[in-house]
Amino acid sequence: MPYSKADNVAEVLARGRLGIPSVLFFVIAAAAPLTVVAGGATTGYAVTGVTGIPVSYLIVAAVLAVFSVGYVAMSRHIVNAGAFYTYITRGLGRPTGVAAAMVALLAYNAMQVGLYGGFGAVLALFLHDQYGWSVPWWVCALAAWAAVALLGMLRIDLNGKVLAVMLVGECAVALVFDAVMVGHPADGSIAFDTLAPSHAVTAGIGAALVTAITGFVGFEGTTVFAEETKDPYRTVARATYLAVAVTGLLYGLSAWAMSVATGPDAIVDAARADGTDLIFNLVSPHLGSSVVTIGRVLFITSLFAALLSFHHTVARYLFALGRERVLPAALGRTSRRTGAPKVGSAVQSTIAVAVLIGYAAADADPITHLFFWVTVTGGLGVLILMTVTSAAVVAYFAQVDHEEGSWRAAVAPGTATIALHAILFVTVSEFDTLLGVDAHSPLRWLIPAAYAVAAFLGATWALILRRTRPDIYTGIGLGAAALAASRHSPGRRHQPA
Repeated sequence: MPYSKADNVAEVLARGRLGIPSVLFFVIAAAAPLTVVAGGATTGYAVTGVTGIPVSYLIVAAVLAVFSVGYVAMSRHIVNAGAFYTYITRGLGRPTGVAAAMVALLAYNAMQVGLYGGFGAVLALFLHDQYGWSVPWWVCALAAWAAVALLGMLRIDLNGKVLAVMLVGECAVALVFDAVMVGHPADGSIAFDTLAPSHAVTAGIGAALVTAITGFVGFEGTTVFAEETKDPYRTVARATYLAVAVTGLLYGLSAWAMSVATGPDAIVDAARADGTDLIFNLVSPHLGSSVVTIGRVLFITSLFAALLSFHHTVARYLFALGRERVLPAALGRTSRRTGAPKVGSAVQSTIAVAVLIGYAAADADPITHLFFWVTVTGGLGVLILMTVTSAAVVAYFAQVDHEEGSWRAAVAPGTATIALHAILFVTVSEFDTLLGVDAHSPLRWLIPAAYAVAAFLGATWALILRRTRPDIYTGIGLGAAALAASRHSPGRRHQPA
């Protein structure tokens, strides 16, 4: 049966709906600045015991800036919602690309679903403290799930407006809190101890670095939305560099400001005692209660904004794989009315609600077991993807004619590959420290092993396609071109939707 309009498998997503500000809002919202400042930095101090958390954010920002040089250069040659998957395919081959796709789906779903634990727990606590309501965390999480599921089906530019309002508010509050903390140093003078370069080689830096990387996850999503931008060649580059710069400086500043307010020697103990309330407790004596309450509300909306942004990312990865028939073709369908990848969005929502129900039924701790462990798992997966993508950029430009110059095509991505490999090595080595478990706990190896299994299954599936469906195999990584070719191939066998 030939393809028809009724199949509604789209060659491209809705074009021309996003400019630089909208893409920037999506990717920085995924990074969830206030969540990282209030939750990530504090957790980093508490779990790792490392006082150089500000340095870890700045190191990661510098490495990601170098990574972005090759990443952005490749985006000028390949515009595809599959992002990491597509780049790795074009640089390192189809089996490696499909392996990366499975890693990406696991990583981004982990980031998205894990955030529900944080959102549910924080909102439930807020409702109890402010209004005396005793609402189970999973009720709050399911309310957020319903809102995300609905917004995921709407026009992406409308979602961008929602994220813009939330993002501007949370960044403004974070900067106000930073100014207050720096303006009221613990010992009467501003200390810069936590910014000392020597922290880069201290014990536990690997755990600190992966904590920092988790805070940046989402910035790479600029290329995921490339097909929907007005000018992908300019928009992706500018949004990527701005995202790294804005988040890196904000995280480093905020983590340092907290250490100024507590005193460098007291920051770890304060973080362990107050947890995510630390930043609010530090500014409460100097600000009105209404301002602090606004900050707490924006902390909650920050989590929601990240949920929504990661939902869009997963949906577009599924769309890219469905469009190329690597996964069921139905995933490549879009809404006629909004242009959103409706089936991919629905699948992501289904995965999320299934995990939420499972955690609620098991009565698991939403903060430790869902929010912290699962999002850290997602951060590790994205670190793996960035490392392999840097190598793929070098390989891709070595194979094609281009005018990018040696810095963008080889030196920067090669340097990023080495730096990211080093960070990945120390991250896996110190994964027990990051999780806060015993060095002999099976969790320290089971989580990294999950990505090895996902990659193996992806590579195996690609080899099966090469043998049984060569028409699909040859289209892997080609995006819209793969669908166009398959529609016009006279000998193509139909792949059921």
